[in-house]
Amino acid sequence: MERAELSIKVQRAPDEVVFHLAGEIDVLTVTELSTLVNNVLTEPPARIVLDMDGVTFCDSQGLGTLVVLSRKAQHARTVLALANVGDFLLRVLDITGLRSALMISTTT
Repeated sequence: MERAELSIKVQRAPDEVVFHLAGEIDVLTVTELSTLVNNVLTEPPARIVLDMDGVTFCDSQGLGTLVVLSRKAQHARTVLALANVGDFLLRVLDITGLRSALMISTTT
């Protein structure tokens, strides 16, 4: 079985950090994503954006991680938003009932 990969590029601005994600968010890749977002939350900007444009797959572990990171951001008094969410992921969020638990941004 081929190892799933997730490419994460970080773009920082004074009041925002954008994570450009490409690949798969799953049990094999969520630790890296969580670590990077948690590091930003130590001194949180006004907004954290997860740009999902390049995401090709997201399993239940990935969905759970997105919800946990969103809650951690709320506790840190910042906003975590998903941007460029593809149709497949929107459908999964609707089916699982998680769409209302996450902020979906129409712009980055």
